[in-house]
Amino acid sequence: MGNTNELSNRINEKYSSLSKGQKRLAAYIIDNYDKAVFLTAAKLGDIVGVSESTVVRFATHLGYKGYPEFQKALEELVRNKLNSIQRMEVTYGRISQSKILETVLAADADKIKSTLENIDQAAFELAVDTILNARSIYIVGIRSCAPLASFMAFYFNLMFENVHLLHTNSSSELFEQMVRISGEDVIIGISFPRYSMRTLKAMEFANNRSAKVITLTDSVHSPMNLYSSCNLIAKSDMASIVDSLVAPLSVINALIVALCMKKQSDVARTLEMLEDIWDEYQVYDNDEINYIDDSMKMRYAKLEK
Repeated sequence: MGNTNELSNRINEKYSSLSKGQKRLAAYIIDNYDKAVFLTAAKLGDIVGVSESTVVRFATHLGYKGYPEFQKALEELVRNKLNSIQRMEVTYGRISQSKILETVLAADADKIKSTLENIDQAAFELAVDTILNARSIYIVGIRSCAPLASFMAFYFNLMFENVHLLHTNSSSELFEQMVRISGEDVIIGISFPRYSMRTLKAMEFANNRSAKVITLTDSVHSPMNLYSSCNLIAKSDMASIVDSLVAPLSVINALIVALCMKKQSDVARTLEMLEDIWDEYQVYDNDEINYIDDSMKMRYAKLEK
């Protein structure tokens, strides 16, 4: 595996010669390498409770030229730590084919239950108020989180005038779409392990422009919370090849319902307008079946003859 475990090997070799603070750093990094990779030396020191200079000394003590070189080694560790197949084996072991449906659905149900038990009601209320009072709403989620962002944007568009679903082929493209973001706006960032650096950069940019930042992520320790004023935590699972996103989707559903309740007249107006447009342009004539009435059955009966 080449230098896959180079960093962890160095930590193991040098562990006995580390100071007490450096040992705490080593323990945090080994347990939370996927979070540590996003942190500056100062932020890592804050979380572990040591000074920035202790973090830099820790990196040089391990034989790296400085913190940036240490961080590169950490990125390598994250990239190689577990591939998708290993993650799947860890979770499901030798589960039999007949039990897959039951096991996966039960695991998803557990994640929703756990999210419900731990979610911060005050953060949820704050998110609702922040969104309601925003001039523009920006939504960002990439890779497997893109469908969540898209789902949220679809329903937000029924309620609000200025909803921007950010398209994320590159970081520069992201910033171009956010060029007008300001203190009157809100950005909602959705990211689960493996966390997206592009999503994090978008939230940092929004924060620098004084916009409100809401995150939907899996842990209070998630790097996504570095720039947010409001954290919605939903349980996810990266242990299989499929990211389990049922709990975050449930939280999004709850947000949509809460906002709908506050914006009932706007939503009703929008839906009436859409119904008129659909009628005028016959949008759903060949695309959607709402019900089958008797006249429809008669039509099909004639066609079949």
